[in-house]
This record gives sequence, C-alpha cells and structure tokens, in this order.
Amino acid sequence: MKQGYLIDMDGVIYRGSQLIPGADRFIQLLRKKNIPYLFLTNNSQRTRRDIATKLQRMGIDTDAAHIFTCAVATARFLAMQKPNGTAFVIGEGGLLNSLHSAHYAIVDQDPDYVVVGEGRTLTFEMVERGVRMVKDGAKLVATNMDPHAPTEEGLKPGCGAIVSMLEKATGTKAFSVGKPSPVMMRMARKEFGLRTAEVTVIGDTMDTDILGGVQMGYRTILVLSGGTKREDLVNFAYQPDLVVDSIADLCAELEAQPNEPCEATV
Repeated sequence: MKQGYLIDMDGVIYRGSQLIPGADRFIQLLRKKNIPYLFLTNNSQRTRRDIATKLQRMGIDTDAAHIFTCAVATARFLAMQKPNGTAFVIGEGGLLNSLHSAHYAIVDQDPDYVVVGEGRTLTFEMVERGVRMVKDGAKLVATNMDPHAPTEEGLKPGCGAIVSMLEKATGTKAFSVGKPSPVMMRMARKEFGLRTAEVTVIGDTMDTDILGGVQMGYRTILVLSGGTKREDLVNFAYQPDLVVDSIADLCAELEAQPNEPCEATV
C-alpha cells in the first residue's frame, strides 16, 4: 500500500542542534523512492523557509514545500472561517507571515480574532490588549496548546502557557489548531492527497503526535529518541502501532517499499 509520512522534528530528526543519527538517511530514502512526506511542527515562530534552511544546515536534504507548521494550519483555518479577516497577533514572524499569506490583516484594534503563538517578544501589554479584545468580542485562537517547548538551555514556556493567561482572565476557552487537533492533522493529509489508511505519523510525544494520529485513524510510530520513555506507555489509554528506538530503525521498512512513479506535489 502507498504510504505518506507526517514527521515530527525535535526529538525525531534532531535534539537541540544535534542531528539524530540515521535521520538524514531516512529522509534520503523517502526522496529516493518518491515517497510523500511532510515535517509537522507546532512551532509557529519560524517560517517554512526558515525551518527548511535549519534542516538543510543539519544535513537534511529537503525544502520549504515539505514543511507544515501550526501557523500555516491556523492561517488556513481562519481563512476558511472568515475570509479576508483581521487578527491581533501575540506571536512572531512565522505566524505573521502565514496570516498575511492567507490574506489576513494584522490590526491593533477591533480584530476578528486574537491569535496566540509562542515566542520571546511577549509583553504584558500585549496580553492586556488581547484580554480586552476578547472581552469585546474577538475570538481567541491558539496555534497550539503545548505548555512548554525544549531548548538547549532547558524548557521554555510554550503557546499553551501563554494562552492560558488570556483564558483565565477572560473566562474564554481558546480554540487550538495545532497538533493533536484533527484540523491540522487532516490538513496535512490533504497536502498529500492520500487516504487515511495511507498516512503514517512518526513522533516522540504521546500527547501530541501519537494522539493526533490515533484520533485520525493514521498509523502511528513512536520513537524513543525524544520526550517519551518506553515505561511511560502504561500511562496512556491509547498506544502507537509501533515503538522504535529512533527513526534510523525505520530505514529497513523504507527499503522494502517500492519506488513511487513520481514525487507528490505539496
């Protein structure tokens, strides 16, 4: 059966600034065999081109067309809900770029949506303004609900931690588009043009990558090179289809797959 892969990055392809051994080989095999794939990330800070450049500098042969971020998913979702709308943004370049590409205007008053991503440019003034806008009727949207994100220096507050301030202050629950939301997982599949049974998710966290895949009926593979340990699996009511030490262990599976006649357009 034809397969396409949705691949998490941090903890699967690299840890910090270090490439996980065998990750470059796995991507080489995907490209060699014309197997469709997307890197799927809840990082809304960077543009797709920025992320592709980071991967290229780490030795991964890929391009921006193979990157799908929660910022892109959020912008597309909003464009479907309210075309040519307006947004007040608490976030950085990747989110702003995606919203502009979806024909959204970034405004400082009376927005249709208050859209929250992660980043280091957050100020309390931005939070205060966002709270007032939501109380005045703007809809609260989060690119993802990850409470924290790993860095080489340790954990940093994630989008979920930031948006929780607005939720508590307004009494409004944010709508989240990023993993494990079916919104993002379905959009990513449609980039392939594949059926549900033809999609495999590879991730290192049970409550985002694997949960998102399970909810959509995709095949799921957990790698133990990131945030989840094998002994953690007993804590979850759902389980991945396959558990491996790292993405390098999947190269043999790819070798056994036949070459596709042409690479999918994404």
